Amino acid sequence: MKWTILIGLILALPAHDTPAGVAFVHRHSPTSQKYLIETMGGGVALLDYNNDKRLDLFFVNGGKLNDPQTLPADYARTDPQYWNRLYRQNPDGSFTDVTAEAGLSKAGNNYGMGVAVGDYDNDGFPDLYVTNFGSNVLYRNNGDGTFTDVTSEAGVAAGGWSVSAGFLDYDNDGRLDLFVSRYLDWNFDRNVLCGTPFHTYCPPTRYQGTANVLFHNEGNGRFRDVSVLSGIASVKGKGMGVAFNDYDGDGFADIFVSNDGMEQYLFRNRGDGRFEELALEAGVAFADDGKSFSGMGVSFADYDNDGRPDIAVTNLALEKYALYRNEGSRFSYASLRTGLAGVAARSSGWGVGLYDFDNDGWKDLFVAQSHALDNVERVHSGLRYRERPALYRYADGRFERFDIAKMPPVAGRGAAFGDINNDGAIDSVIAVLGGQPLVYFNRPNANHWLILELVGRRSNRSGIGATVRVGNQWAYTTTTGSYLSASDSRVHFGLGKESRVTVEILWPSRKRQTVRDVAANQILTVEEPE
Repeated sequence: MKWTILIGLILALPAHDTPAGVAFVHRHSPTSQKYLIETMGGGVALLDYNNDKRLDLFFVNGGKLNDPQTLPADYARTDPQYWNRLYRQNPDGSFTDVTAEAGLSKAGNNYGMGVAVGDYDNDGFPDLYVTNFGSNVLYRNNGDGTFTDVTSEAGVAAGGWSVSAGFLDYDNDGRLDLFVSRYLDWNFDRNVLCGTPFHTYCPPTRYQGTANVLFHNEGNGRFRDVSVLSGIASVKGKGMGVAFNDYDGDGFADIFVSNDGMEQYLFRNRGDGRFEELALEAGVAFADDGKSFSGMGVSFADYDNDGRPDIAVTNLALEKYALYRNEGSRFSYASLRTGLAGVAARSSGWGVGLYDFDNDGWKDLFVAQSHALDNVERVHSGLRYRERPALYRYADGRFERFDIAKMPPVAGRGAAFGDINNDGAIDSVIAVLGGQPLVYFNRPNANHWLILELVGRRSNRSGIGATVRVGNQWAYTTTTGSYLSASDSRVHFGLGKESRVTVEILWPSRKRQTVRDVAANQILTVEEPE
């Protein structure tokens, strides 16, 4: 595993020693058949599964494929080299592989994709939902260091080709619901080989899309499929990333889904259990030229500190990463005027996050990068398959690119964000297709910071869906976003030179809370008033 330290966001130097305990290798089993699932996987989660105040790591593996694949498929997920892996962080910063003892070595006969994290049963311990090509798996955290597969009794197996997923409380009833993005109506016996004289992975335009899935938490350990009833299934897409925020400020979580090779989707929550897809009306369906793009990862956060959440979508090289600024009634395409289109024009992005990496009070953009085609150099000599991750720092209304230097280019896929070592600086973990993950430790600077851990009482236990304000900054409590991945549920603020601040919280229950004279440079637990 490779580890790097970010220094002032400008220079990155590799650490000389590899921290002990993490030996994960993502295995996607590439074949000459160019099966589409080979190029799509690699999810990662940052979570504190045992409540020891240290973030742990969970990686989703792929599976074994034959060349050509025989049916019915056997992905050899019982073989340890194809296991998903959970690594517990120790007090000294090292990690221990606890996959087997935690009960997570059984992935079922599925080809792995991504992961979602959320405390769906409100017992104070985060649970895991793993998406697959095949059936998905829900692991309930038992609170004693172990997990139990409760997929069948919970009713959330879904099926088909699931990609990203996330937990949200869309009806504000205090229980986390579950959204699953699904990609294509594809299978091995319908795989198409594209390209001559050499083969490439076919574009998604060669296949039909499918509907996403929404599960309502019934509160008794079971979920109910409300995809049709809610309106989510009224449109078919080619879903990749998913992210939640309240873009219209009505107190209900809205859903953005990045679609590959077609218009994007924005599901507005009507507050009555139903959603309406309004991407075109809201101005986030297409690029500025009216064309679709290869939407992959998504971050749904307020980058310009105006109190309204904006949307960033990664896509393939020459398409421009899409940045949509929330103007209040609709969004405007901001990739050009912020400089993002220019600095990212030849890059392809997957996992993505808008976070304040230098604690100056403004969110920056971090992207895991790589083209989808492993032989793209033969198609376009000016593009590259493997790329270094990139940090796009935001200052004075524009994004400037800072490459993560001195690291080899990789096939980056999922990306998760959080403060792994509790030093106040946001770190990142990148899942690498067919390789070892990258973990970037962000070195703190002189700027102040604040991290909030929310504990809901009337709201869901983790405070998912709470809106938090510190000064002119706004944050939305969520683990969902990026691509295939789940980030730290704690809320981070860079404070610049401010040493004491006031924190305002609007909980999903609609309870408003103000905490005054909060000292900087601490991790503070805030409980929702009864």
